[in-house]
Amino acid sequence: MEKWVLYAIVSMAFAGFTSVIAKLGLAGISGDLGLAVRTCFVFAFVLMFAGAVVPIEQVRSLTPRNIGWLALSGVTTAGSWIFYYKAIKLGEVSTVALIDKGSVVVALVLAWLLLGESLTAAKLIGGAMMLGGLLAIAKG
Repeated sequence: MEKWVLYAIVSMAFAGFTSVIAKLGLAGISGDLGLAVRTCFVFAFVLMFAGAVVPIEQVRSLTPRNIGWLALSGVTTAGSWIFYYKAIKLGEVSTVALIDKGSVVVALVLAWLLLGESLTAAKLIGGAMMLGGLLAIAKG
């Protein structure tokens, strides 16, 4: 198994735990406050992690282009998290998490349009199946 596949599987497992644990943490508070508290912990942990594993030469090689695209990614991440927390506060985590994974279809299309990644038959069929499943879940 390639290393990136293992990383993706570990990411999937953490993301699954995150949703359920977050719902437990939202008991008695707003989703907005919960998100703010969670984000503070994410920031601190990621900063410590980067401090331990990122060589200083990499920090020096940052360009304005890197910073601009990563800043935009941060803005879109914040938007995703804000609405995700509002959704899990009000709805069932199992349904919200499944709908949220529709982001795979969005990423598939954007990767094709902006990054020139290939749209293979397998990706198109998988994306269509995911979209069909999302519609079934949203209506159920």
